[in-house]
Amino acid sequence: MSDRFFRKNNATIITQKLVTKAVLEHHLINEGDRILIAVSGGKDSTVLAMALAAVRKAVKQNYFLSALHISSDFCSCCKKIELAKALERWDIPFEDIFVPVIGRLKAGEKMNCYWCSTQRRTELIAYALSHNFNKVALGHHLDDIIETFFMNITAAGKLSGMPVLLPYRKYPLSLIRPLAYLEERQIISCAEENGLLKSACTCPYGKNSKRGDIRKKIADFTGGSSSIKRRILKAFNQQEADPATVDLNDACVKKDY
Repeated sequence: MSDRFFRKNNATIITQKLVTKAVLEHHLINEGDRILIAVSGGKDSTVLAMALAAVRKAVKQNYFLSALHISSDFCSCCKKIELAKALERWDIPFEDIFVPVIGRLKAGEKMNCYWCSTQRRTELIAYALSHNFNKVALGHHLDDIIETFFMNITAAGKLSGMPVLLPYRKYPLSLIRPLAYLEERQIISCAEENGLLKSACTCPYGKNSKRGDIRKKIADFTGGSSSIKRRILKAFNQQEADPATVDLNDACVKKDY
């Protein structure tokens, strides 16, 4: 898409166009898909839900959407009433389940983002399978994907990250990331434009994560250039994603699953 397109259109149109582009180029949605959206209460997954409801005609596929929120025993700030109202406006059924993330810690262990992500992902997959969903949509965006890629290089010494489309080998289920072409700043603009930031929730543990450190280094490296970020994503996508080697839990050290 040209620079003129981004200058000319508002954040909502840009979001819908980039989501449509990601869906079509990566074949994220097929006819008859049952898609479960993991909604954390944050801006990313909320914008994702809004966009998936809005791009049906552009995608030209019939698909069913539903949303799942996972409440925990460490965060009471999630504004689920506002979230539920927004999802109702978009005709997306919504359910909330409780997971005792801290309660599952063994004696002497401390709460951390990795532990939270494993517990949430386990329950998310179990719910999707038991309710006959074949796709799970996650709210990770372009900056998340690039940050995870570099986190895995620097912290684990491996080339792995967040594939835009990841079919499971063991289950009839795939993970999709329709926000892959959107930068966080674009999602923030879209959320502001649609009055969604006031109902967004921020994880109290995410502020001190390693992700924040790598984010600063990437900003220095790219100079904030959108073009450089997209080239990094293109390079990553050229590597065939192997579900046996991609660490899904490393890939979601943030509240939006």
